Amino acid sequence: MTTPGWGTRRLGRGGLEVGPNGFGVAPIANLGREISPEAAWGALEAAWSAGVRYYDTAPHYGLGLAEQRLGEFLRTKPRDEFILSTKVGRLLVENPSGPQPDDEGFAVTSPLIRRRDYSGDGIRRSLDESLERLGLDHVDVVFVHDPDDYYREAMEGSFPALDELRRTGVITSYGAGMNQTAMLADFVRNTELDVVMCAGRYTLLEQGGLDDLMPAAAARDVSIVAAAVFNSGLLARDRPSADVTYNYVQAPPAVLQRVNAIADVCEAHGVALPAAALQFPLGQPTVATVCTGARSAEQVQRNAELFEVPIPDALWDDLVAAALIDPAAAPPRRAER
Repeated sequence: MTTPGWGTRRLGRGGLEVGPNGFGVAPIANLGREISPEAAWGALEAAWSAGVRYYDTAPHYGLGLAEQRLGEFLRTKPRDEFILSTKVGRLLVENPSGPQPDDEGFAVTSPLIRRRDYSGDGIRRSLDESLERLGLDHVDVVFVHDPDDYYREAMEGSFPALDELRRTGVITSYGAGMNQTAMLADFVRNTELDVVMCAGRYTLLEQGGLDDLMPAAAARDVSIVAAAVFNSGLLARDRPSADVTYNYVQAPPAVLQRVNAIADVCEAHGVALPAAALQFPLGQPTVATVCTGARSAEQVQRNAELFEVPIPDALWDDLVAAALIDPAAAPPRRAER
């Protein structure tokens, strides 16, 4: 099942197929503020009802809460009807100080803390513990999570371990998930990964991935999951608020000016800015799906509806003409859908 009006695309080289709309579950793991179990379940149920069949999680999200909540929900669904990815690189270990409020953005109090471990043993342990929290017998895709300062450890420990797990059939695909493109492109060129998650670096606002990641992925037959396509909320509304954040800090005036200029073009064509932001990455053939987060059923439904907003080709042409998107970006054309 996929979102009406869009086909499925290949994710990796192991036979997985995804629709355009994926669900990242960090928000329902109390990212920023507490979400009730009922609201989290409602968001997941709305995603399933909207045709979402790709779900992404990580131990980092809510110190295991995301995996627990997602696993509880997915255990009610046929295992062959969804694709699941999780991440490795952060083990959850006992906090010697006992239960403490989380200090990395999630409104949870937990007896666990994160410990970075990109070794082969750490990767295998992390996956085993994720499966226990999820209550499932396997995940489909594993991403090495934010190895920005752990390049050597990832190359020497994480990727060889994941390659062995893929070769023995424990997982179907593996890759890395990061908020930058340079190291992702390096991993694409120098490992045997077949999928990456790129957060915030190929969006309607910025297309830096065209310089390195996109050509590397095309050359190596690697799929890309486009995440954080609203750029920390800048593109999530028809107009950004004055206090909106960008890369986790207050958005600079020049960035706000650029977003408003993009919004002007969208408005001239009768298209909501968030709809253009969600659909834009799918113009790249290497992008398999767009992964968005939501904390309520209403947000999930809104995102699903945005994928169905008709966007005239002239809107993309006007953005190119105004130097607001890269001419090489190749946004989705209606005739190609």
